[in-house]
Amino acid sequence: MRFAVIVFPGSNCDTDMYHAVADTLGSEAEYVWHTERDLSRFDGILLPGGFSYGDYLRTGAIARFANVMEEVVKAANAGKPVLGVCNGFQILLEAGLLPGAMRRNESLKFICRPEKLVVENNATMFTNSYEKGEVITIPVAHGEGNYFCDDDALQELEKNNQIVFRYASNPNGSVADIAGITNRAGNVLGMMPHPERAVEKLLGSEDGLKLFQSIVKSWRESHVISSGTK
Repeated sequence: MRFAVIVFPGSNCDTDMYHAVADTLGSEAEYVWHTERDLSRFDGILLPGGFSYGDYLRTGAIARFANVMEEVVKAANAGKPVLGVCNGFQILLEAGLLPGAMRRNESLKFICRPEKLVVENNATMFTNSYEKGEVITIPVAHGEGNYFCDDDALQELEKNNQIVFRYASNPNGSVADIAGITNRAGNVLGMMPHPERAVEKLLGSEDGLKLFQSIVKSWRESHVISSGTK
């Protein structure tokens, strides 16, 4: 499986993301600059954290108009896995690939620490290696991670089982303790915590590794089905 790690001006977690899938997981990965106009050679798309374009206007608001985002939307519509972490999540919201918006943390302070998450839905291509209800430790590092959506949108998220991760103890004020959501099709995941920073014991937790393993597992299974091999 080949991953594209999208790099915007101001991205600073692209190396972590690359390490998680290439060095730790052993998958193919390539850094892809924001001017790229063809992602067809990739099987999965990763939007890392950071401060794309300096977070001017709003987090992710400028990155949403980068050339590569047309290809990200195309990949999402084609059913390819698209993962946006932290600033990547903010970009997916701005691009309309996920519902809702991101606000400043309730404390108005930058938060950087490990957090406990509860796996709410383990039936997605991102979470099939976890147990439902499993409590995992993943670090957060954000100043604008307070996820918000209106009541109607929240009802839809709940109804369609799109809330994948919740905070065990809400650090930022996110509505319904939401830490990560998918689109209705289940192939686009946005989350504020950083699974790529929790893929080996040296980093303090290996709990994020299962997320990337889940993506590869799902891709392999779908590849086998589509090719008709056993």
